[in-house]
Amino acid sequence: MPRDHRPSKSIRVLLAEDQGMMRGALALLLGMEPDMQVVAKVAAGDAIVDAALTHRPDVALLDIELPGMSGLEAAAELRDQVPDCRVLILTTFGRPGYLRRAMEAGAAGFLVKDGPVEELATCIRRVLTGETVIDPALAAAALSAGPNPLTARECEVLKASTDGATVADIADRLHLSESTVRNYLSSAIGKTGTRNRMEAVRAARQQGWL
Repeated sequence: MPRDHRPSKSIRVLLAEDQGMMRGALALLLGMEPDMQVVAKVAAGDAIVDAALTHRPDVALLDIELPGMSGLEAAAELRDQVPDCRVLILTTFGRPGYLRRAMEAGAAGFLVKDGPVEELATCIRRVLTGETVIDPALAAAALSAGPNPLTARECEVLKASTDGATVADIADRLHLSESTVRNYLSSAIGKTGTRNRMEAVRAARQQGWL
C-alpha cells in the first residue's frame, strides 16, 4: 500500500535478525501491512538498545541467537531502558527454557519462525493491546519440561566452558577459585544427568537454559 494511504499512526517496528535474507524478507513483508512501518533493522544484539533509543519503536522483534548479545539479554535491557517498547521473541529454536527466560526478561510474546507473516502481524497488534502471545505448542512443552534446575552461577560456569576453556581459564575469567569452578561444574553435570561438562553444556542448550 502506498505510504500516503497508511494510517496517520503506523506501528513502528524494530527488527533484529542476523541472517540478511531473513531480515530483508521480514522487513519487506511487514512493511506491506497497511498499519506497520519497519523503522530499524539490526544484525547484532548489542545494536538493539541503541537503535531502539534512536527510533523509538512500538514493538521490537528479536531473534535469540544474535552476535554480540542474545535477544533474551537485549529484551531485559529494553525493559529497563525503553519500557514503552513491547518485545516479541521470534526464533527458529522453540526450546522450553528459552520461553521461561523470555518471560523473565519482560517479553510480551514468543513465536517460532515457521508461522505465516499474517499471523505475526496479528500478534504484533495483539501485544500492543497488552496481551501476551505465546506459541501454544511451546507453552505446553515449557509446562511439561519444568523449571531450569541450574543456578545462575552454574549457567555462567557452563557458558564459560563452551569454547574448550580449562578449569583454570574459567576460574580466571569469572574470578573464582578452581575448586569452586569444579564444584559448580560437578553440580551442573549431576543436575543435567550427563557424564561430563561438554555433555552438560549440550543438554542445557537443548533445553534453552543457556
